[in-house]
Amino acid sequence: MLLHPNRIWESAPDEDLPEVFTRAFKNGQFLEIYFKVKEPVECYSSSMTADGGRAWEESCVEVFVKALDNSEDYLNFEFTSRGYCFAARGKNRWQRKELLASQYSRILRSANEIINDGKYVSWNLHVSIPSFILGKNSTLDGVEIFGNLYKCADKSRRPHYLSLFPICTPKPDFHQPRFFKKLA
Repeated sequence: MLLHPNRIWESAPDEDLPEVFTRAFKNGQFLEIYFKVKEPVECYSSSMTADGGRAWEESCVEVFVKALDNSEDYLNFEFTSRGYCFAARGKNRWQRKELLASQYSRILRSANEIINDGKYVSWNLHVSIPSFILGKNSTLDGVEIFGNLYKCADKSRRPHYLSLFPICTPKPDFHQPRFFKKLA
């Protein structure tokens, strides 16, 4: 699957933007997501050194999903190129609760070496989110997972916003569960 830019949100829509290929699937008690990113150097930034920071400000990929135990809640998982994460759960952007350190530690992440060739920065990330964090204490077999996948970097030299499924808002806003579709 390929993430697409929302050209309405881009300040310079003709500029080179990141390419993001992704794959989402269920594997027993995990939601698995692979990201393969190639982005212009101007789009890349990286400074986080621990979970819980402002991942969306630097080069990150994001997984937003409907909670499996309460259809009014959704979860957002925002991962930097190095695998650091910010994650929260709630009904909307303003009514959210960040995950606990014990929950962060259960999210499996594997980031490869970041390659910068002077023009592009390439990186891959594989994340495995356990079902209990999504609201189900057993296998995900037979469960439909609805959400959206994103790429952004709000504070890079060239901010950008890409999504798997379109978001119809005038300004960048990934906190839009009404635009979620089936991921896995």
